[in-house]
Amino acid sequence: MKKFVKLAAIGAAAAVAATLGAIAPASAHGEKSQQAFLRMRTLNWYDVQWSKTTVNVNEEMVLSGKIHVFSAWPQAVANPRVSFLNAGEPGPVLVRTAQFIGDQFAPRSVSLVPGNDYAFSINLRGRRAGRWHVHAQVNVEGGGPIIGPGQWIEIKGDMKDFTDPVTLLDGSTVDLETYGISRVYAWHLPWLAVGAAWILFWFVRKGIIASYLRVATGKVDEQVTDDDKRIGAIVLALTILATIVGYAVTNSTFPRTIPLQAGLQKPLTPLVTDGTAGVGKERVTADLNGGVYKVPGRELTINVKVTNTTSEPLRLGEYTAAGLRFLNPDVFTTKPDFPDYLLADRGLSTDATPIAPGETKEIAVKVQDARWDIERLSDLAYDTDSQIGGLLMFFSPTGRRFAAEIGGPVIPKFVAGDMP
Repeated sequence: MKKFVKLAAIGAAAAVAATLGAIAPASAHGEKSQQAFLRMRTLNWYDVQWSKTTVNVNEEMVLSGKIHVFSAWPQAVANPRVSFLNAGEPGPVLVRTAQFIGDQFAPRSVSLVPGNDYAFSINLRGRRAGRWHVHAQVNVEGGGPIIGPGQWIEIKGDMKDFTDPVTLLDGSTVDLETYGISRVYAWHLPWLAVGAAWILFWFVRKGIIASYLRVATGKVDEQVTDDDKRIGAIVLALTILATIVGYAVTNSTFPRTIPLQAGLQKPLTPLVTDGTAGVGKERVTADLNGGVYKVPGRELTINVKVTNTTSEPLRLGEYTAAGLRFLNPDVFTTKPDFPDYLLADRGLSTDATPIAPGETKEIAVKVQDARWDIERLSDLAYDTDSQIGGLLMFFSPTGRRFAAEIGGPVIPKFVAGDMP
């Protein structure tokens, strides 16, 4: 019976291992798994660019853009007081060599203020050959990662040629890709061997199921013998001794060390240009006066009260939310360079009459495209508050751009028909 149980357990383990080994790598976009409200009403990404979509191993590229921190930050998500700029990628296929928020080097966590805009850039270097989906990303303490737009990046070459040289404070140069790797093996392999021997001892000699049955029936004394206790004491003593010796050797080998820099970096200088809130009185404001999201038609229709305090007439050219861009083809006569799965180049329509300088006008805006459903933003119909968020981009005849934050509740509608 014991042999049968052991063989059954080994067979089950082998089946699980074979199943896991047969699973193919995922190719879907991870941002789809995040709730619609999280993507629309936290960070609004715009002007995101990838300097290259094809790089060689060791070649550098830059991921840059801007983020607008939604002023009505949802209560369900932790405040971005502690946030970390990152690049979302499937493992270290590219390595970060530097990153900036505005002109400030930002290697650690930062404080983002709701209502502000920030420019960012991340310097990346190709490491692992392949075709990878690379996102802009901000990790919020207590709120998790908030993923921005992503682009496919092809890395050519061989990973064995990758190097990551860094100059230390004493003037010496080390390759971070291989530095200290022998010490990692020297520490981990012996402990893995000890752990494997310990598990094998209990699995083969004692039997997992047989041990459970002895404990369940109250035969604990039969399960753990005096020899077992002696072996356990010897292993514990050796573990403590190895830790003390290892600490002493490491401390003598590397007498000068600096702790990891984990402090909070603040304050940050927010971005204030014509591309965001405007300079001085040159700005546009937009207030949501109700709207409907038609689930069958994948169509958002909203009424917006717009006030133009700039010196030029403006036309609405874009609605951007959750990294998606819905464009007005009357304003965008050419298709911009942006990932196609996030670009609805004919997804926005509205009154073609410009909003004059100093004018306050209510306009009806229709945002319709299958990407509402494909990117799962239509899930807002099932949110507890059914609210949208995003940026409306207005353009002047001279090419200036002004953005206005918009947010508020909309009514989900599950049947076809006109807006009430």
